[in-house]
Amino acid sequence: MIVETPSSRRTKTILLVDDSDDSRVPTKWFLNNFGYAVDSVRSAEEALSLFDPSIHDMVITDNSMPGMTGAEMAHIIKLRSPSTRVVMYSGLPPQDQSCLDLVVQRPTHLLTLKEAVEKLFAAEAS
Repeated sequence: MIVETPSSRRTKTILLVDDSDDSRVPTKWFLNNFGYAVDSVRSAEEALSLFDPSIHDMVITDNSMPGMTGAEMAHIIKLRSPSTRVVMYSGLPPQDQSCLDLVVQRPTHLLTLKEAVEKLFAAEAS
């Protein structure tokens, strides 16, 4: 029997996508402080070039960004890796949310986002 201890659990890695430094930087800092490894990028195109399903357990994205929207990026992420969780953290979520696992509408406290992340990871583990 294998007993999982806190030190034996792999750190969960999140890919954070937001063109706004004022949102992306504190969100990354906040999630880092709760033990998540966070890679952050400014665009959907940059996220798609960095995304690796063997590394990234979850993608958190804004929707309204120059170029490709977060929803369009989520569709591509799900085509590449259907099991990767995608959370939309946006003031303007899309009408079509079929490629999203969860939507957290802004403005909201970052604790709400953290709770949503924990909820998705807990559901994955069970």
